[in-house]
Amino acid sequence: MNWQRMVRVLPLLAAMLCVGSCSKKTPTLNLLVWEGYADPSFIKTFEEQNHCKVSASYMGTSDELMSKLRMAGTGNFDVISPSSDVATSIVAAGLAAPLDLAKIPSYSQLSSQLTSLPLVRASGQVYGVPFMWGPDPIVYDTTAFPQPPDSWNVMWDPKYKGKVSVWDDLSTVYMAAQVLGYDKPDPSQLYNLSDEQLEAVKKKLLELKPNIRKMWATGGELTNLFVSHEVVIAMGWPLNTADLKKASFPVGETIPKENTTGWIDHLMITAGSENKELAHKFLEYMIEAKTQKLVTDKTNYVPANPQSGQFMTADEVKIRHLDDVDNYQRRIYFWQNVPRRAKYNEIWNDVKAAQ
Repeated sequence: MNWQRMVRVLPLLAAMLCVGSCSKKTPTLNLLVWEGYADPSFIKTFEEQNHCKVSASYMGTSDELMSKLRMAGTGNFDVISPSSDVATSIVAAGLAAPLDLAKIPSYSQLSSQLTSLPLVRASGQVYGVPFMWGPDPIVYDTTAFPQPPDSWNVMWDPKYKGKVSVWDDLSTVYMAAQVLGYDKPDPSQLYNLSDEQLEAVKKKLLELKPNIRKMWATGGELTNLFVSHEVVIAMGWPLNTADLKKASFPVGETIPKENTTGWIDHLMITAGSENKELAHKFLEYMIEAKTQKLVTDKTNYVPANPQSGQFMTADEVKIRHLDDVDNYQRRIYFWQNVPRRAKYNEIWNDVKAAQ
């Protein structure tokens, strides 16, 4: 074969070879989840096992998740991680697909305290798997607080002017309502505040504003505020505590005497996902005991699968509260659906806009 003929034939051979290999595009699973839920320490194994790629986008609040699902469309994401305050709304709005639990065998290992809740159930079908849960605790610099702060009220102390941070989220509304005692005798009242109670909450939060250095939007932002010594106390996440400890920062975490709100994060498959088979495999992988242990290593959250404790040291089991789940949960008022969410957001936006 002369060289001119080879020049003509080689592109044809390459094209023929490509028919069998180049057409096989690596499937991509698109996530819209909280920070820490797509860390390479556990995602890489899933990608290798399933010959796929996992691409994650992150949200900073539950409202941001709802907004992105409605504006961008559920077809842009395959798996989401809604918290217990919007999980029910997502199901009711038809934004999630019902799950085939036969494809998620580890579901039976999950805490019955979590799977028995009605949050992600409708018409006899299940739309989400409990994944991680935890509190919104006080996170603080131990050099400023040698003893753990015992009340949310300390954030209003004038001596911490410009040294406080709160989450740019309705959780801060719930916290102020707790300070005002609206969680007694029924903690669920936090999610059903009257107009009069919301106005009192607004007034209380406006009194806090001089102490607020910044309202954090992402966990990484709050961690940086501590590391740069801009703040000494905040409402935060256990993820912040874990990241600050890894950075050798003198951090403490506590639930004060008023208790705190908290969340149960679920994994759901969106109604518009074109990768539902792969998404089911992902949910199964993420709730397996071994994976749950790896997720807690990253986030410091409590796993929904208690069998993950077998892969932990005795100290890790204690830190994750798996040795005393019932008592720990009594100190956490898990987020619920907020029927008047628009009104809550109106109050919160008024607080943020105030000078």
